[in-house]
Amino acid sequence: MRHARIVFDGRELDIDIDANDRITTADGEVLDVALDSDQITWLPPVKAPGTIFALGINYADHATELAFEPPKEPLVFIKHANTLTGHKQVSYRPDGIEYQHYECELVAVIGKTGKNIKREEALDYVAGYTVCNDFAIRDYLENYYRPNLRVKSRDSLLPMGPWIVDTADIPNANALKLTTTVNGKLTQDGTTKDMIFDVPFVIEYLSKIMTLNPGDMICTGTPHGIVDCQPGDTIVCTIEDVCSLETRMVSEQEFYGDKY
Repeated sequence: MRHARIVFDGRELDIDIDANDRITTADGEVLDVALDSDQITWLPPVKAPGTIFALGINYADHATELAFEPPKEPLVFIKHANTLTGHKQVSYRPDGIEYQHYECELVAVIGKTGKNIKREEALDYVAGYTVCNDFAIRDYLENYYRPNLRVKSRDSLLPMGPWIVDTADIPNANALKLTTTVNGKLTQDGTTKDMIFDVPFVIEYLSKIMTLNPGDMICTGTPHGIVDCQPGDTIVCTIEDVCSLETRMVSEQEFYGDKY
């Protein structure tokens, strides 16, 4: 089963989507609308976002691409809910920068509270998986091991969704094909099997440090294959058996309008 949050017919709804793409609301109403309909506005799929953990350099080929040695333990930084936006929404490119790239990532969504979780029990705490695009602004990157505020914390630069797939429907999250296209051109082609630290390892690691709660999210990093993105570009991040996440890039002025 897939779970999402949408705006439809003026209503904000929590929905379930079955294998036949039938959409049912939390109240049991069946919506007569297709998933690709323009009548649907997709919201970030986690209704009450908790802590957003993001892993840096969690694929060996990406570390090589950046001329960094692969880490010996997870490199984790924290993101906030202001960065979230939904499927088929816009993200912006700040004025005056030279390089902003996508990062297609598998996201593990925590479903129950846990502390000191054993690796072999870690997936019991995962409600499901989704996809995010953790945009990064390279101009301001002082150190890949400590991404600063201007690199990773701007409004709209963590598109996520469109839905969460139940953990039970993903037998092996460490063997999923991952691709990104920009304006229809394939620019990234990898697999989650190349993660340095897999989801159970990261859950065990994090839960030794702090309590994990429902709504927490773990963004697991991106493989090799990043390119600069410009206003007007359409970026599609796809992870096999999970979902495809589409984002359109706009200028800072277009994004903020009269607040620019």
